[in-house]
Amino acid sequence: MAHGQTSYRIGEVTGLTNLSADTLRYYEKIGLLPPVQRTASGLRVYDERDLSRLRFIQRSQKMNFSLHEIGTLLDMREDPQHARDEVRQLTLHKLSDVEQRLQELTTLRTELQLLVNLCQGSEQGCPIIESIDESGNSKSD
Repeated sequence: MAHGQTSYRIGEVTGLTNLSADTLRYYEKIGLLPPVQRTASGLRVYDERDLSRLRFIQRSQKMNFSLHEIGTLLDMREDPQHARDEVRQLTLHKLSDVEQRLQELTTLRTELQLLVNLCQGSEQGCPIIESIDESGNSKSD
């Protein structure tokens, strides 16, 4: 570790990132983090570059990228000029997935609103339970 550079123990990193120690070790094991420096006694010591990578991983997860995709993004992060087209394609694919899920959620919301309204106006039974039962029975086993 370079002289004067800030270093952090695993407990400090968990506090700064809200990631568990197990998650930090897992990220190192699968290669999302390069091998972390160790003290003579074997304790992990993280630096600012490691924290930057961890924050990048967290932001990528919030954008719904998988750990595999994040690994690809991290590789591209090292050489952004040459990776621009690949990052764009990966992001367009992710956007398409999100738009499809958004459409499915909008349909689900409409169905749930309809069921809640039917249940409020119903004097007998529960249209919500009946609808779920009918949905299950219409599929062939």
